[in-house]
Amino acid sequence: MPLRPAIAGDADLLWRVLLEAYNWNGEQRFHVEELVADPYAARYLTDWPREGDFGVVAETDTGEPIGAAWARNLSEDRPGYGFVAPDVPELTLGVLPGHRGRGHGRALMEELIRTAAERPTPVARLSLSVEDGNPAVRLYTSLGFTRVGRNGDSDTMVLTLGANGPLGT
Repeated sequence: MPLRPAIAGDADLLWRVLLEAYNWNGEQRFHVEELVADPYAARYLTDWPREGDFGVVAETDTGEPIGAAWARNLSEDRPGYGFVAPDVPELTLGVLPGHRGRGHGRALMEELIRTAAERPTPVARLSLSVEDGNPAVRLYTSLGFTRVGRNGDSDTMVLTLGANGPLGT
């Protein structure tokens, strides 16, 4: 499965992936129009890519999108659901239907973590939000994310990179 950096031309794909992340349980709880109109959801992608944004796209060997993971710094006055601090990018991960359960999410996460650590100014920590009942919490925990807080019915988790994190060991 080829992985490549996410680019400006991937914005529509990233919105599809964000929708899948919001509808993680297989129910159509949200529609893309709702996400675009929701100030919290829109913060993850409006004006993609802004300076500092980075991400990874997974494709089949024929170039069909499989999923994506990306990270963006958000501000204290306009936080995301997994906000920790302005210097801690919050990540989003989603795998499209028909491609789940095959390790693509892990591959995307590992590449995003590697990308974060190799940036010109390496990222020290990444954060995310995971809703109660979402089985992706097992993936996040296996990669070294730890629970640092709670927001509604979701846990906020953080991964420390570098000398004390998964890439520095």
